[in-house]
Amino acid sequence: MSKPGVKFLAITFLIMFAGWGTCVVLGLYGLTLSNCMPLYLPFLLGGFSPTLASYIVLKQEKGVGLRSWLAQIFDFRQSLLAYLLPAILILVYGIPQLLISGYDQGAPFAMLILLIPMMVFGGGNEEAGWRHVLQPELEKRLPFVISTVLVALVWWLWHLPLFYIPGVGQYGTNYLLFGVSVLGLSFALAAIKRITGSTLLCLLFHCLVNALLSVFIVHEDLLGYVVSASLLILVSVVLVLLSARFKVLLKTSSP
Repeated sequence: MSKPGVKFLAITFLIMFAGWGTCVVLGLYGLTLSNCMPLYLPFLLGGFSPTLASYIVLKQEKGVGLRSWLAQIFDFRQSLLAYLLPAILILVYGIPQLLISGYDQGAPFAMLILLIPMMVFGGGNEEAGWRHVLQPELEKRLPFVISTVLVALVWWLWHLPLFYIPGVGQYGTNYLLFGVSVLGLSFALAAIKRITGSTLLCLLFHCLVNALLSVFIVHEDLLGYVVSASLLILVSVVLVLLSARFKVLLKTSSP
């Protein structure tokens, strides 16, 4: 892996362990997010670790300033078809799980208007790291599929402390099933990045997924997760191949 990629991973996991590690340790002594508000500071620090590492690495390695970095992340100049891509992949991801696994109703559907922008702080911001830095750095040396699998593995491992922090959505859920979902989502996000060149659309897709999971509480079911991830991987790879061959959905703004 390239120097920026290695540095990004090191800084990301260092910040994550400092933040979420604090939450895990204090949780052993009965301090949780529900009874200790100051814990939200290390909790948010851990969640923003890929984002912070992205800026630090690009600043040190490529001289990217804050304004330029933000402009790269929040580049709205995409084609209409590019904006439709996250919506298409959301349907491929969500419909099989809802039909096969079943779900409970969570937040009202109308809450999506508020939940989607809120999820910039509840997961979407990670794309400034995983898909803006790590995925492209890996693809400089490795094929698309291998790079995506490696990013999925890193992303999955990075989430592990959340399963040991009381009061967090992942607490007490199945970490292996989560890994299946992460693999499928990684291919969708990598496809969005490869086809459109846009980190913003990756961020939008991530926010949509997290917001919808607050509305539809999907039951933990192996078949539903496997079918959903498999379809997402298949569709994502096919879209990447088609975009390379027929030059569709290409990024419209400058790199």
